[in-house]
Amino acid sequence: MPTDLNDDIPERGLQIVVVRYPDGLSKWHYVNDYLKLRKTVFIDRLDWPLFHSSEVEFEQYDTFDTTYIIAVEDGVVVGGARLRRTDQRSGAGTLKYSYMIRDACLGLLPGLPDTLCTQTPPLDSDVWELTRMVVAGSSDVTRKLLDATNAFLADQGARSVLFLGSPAFQRMARSFDWPAKTLGPVTGNEDGRFQVFECPVSESGFEKLSAAQQAVE
Repeated sequence: MPTDLNDDIPERGLQIVVVRYPDGLSKWHYVNDYLKLRKTVFIDRLDWPLFHSSEVEFEQYDTFDTTYIIAVEDGVVVGGARLRRTDQRSGAGTLKYSYMIRDACLGLLPGLPDTLCTQTPPLDSDVWELTRMVVAGSSDVTRKLLDATNAFLADQGARSVLFLGSPAFQRMARSFDWPAKTLGPVTGNEDGRFQVFECPVSESGFEKLSAAQQAVE
């Protein structure tokens, strides 16, 4: 699946767009539409108490060193996710953020429990984090988002990716032939139940990755 940031995006059909700063500035309107979709789903529909403006939901991890994987269908954003390398830092002064899962475990995020993982999550350039995944379409959109995520991370030389999602994510990932292991217990807050997962990254794609995992097991 091509992820060349300089390619023109067709207006028809489902496309997956990878947007990074500064190469992706010409496509940054997709990021804005993705933030609007997050607000529509997380704030308007699910009533999560997240920081937002009148149109978009965003937070301290939505920075110019964040990568966005965005699904665009017939010119309309229908899904997306946020990627951060786990050794990144953002913030100023004494308060420095790394990534959501680790910062929650360190007690820096009051809205999330600090018991997400049984061990402190890593600071590792070969490990990335995917959060704020949202889809307003079919399961095919989800599959293509995850497929594009794996392809992008393989191109970056990543070893694995961490997810924070509902307990059902593991079952969904495995249905896509993407093996996922849990890094902590099922926890939750007023927004619902969630869990941290880790998935390996493979240059050969989901199917061969799953077959190799089964052979080891």
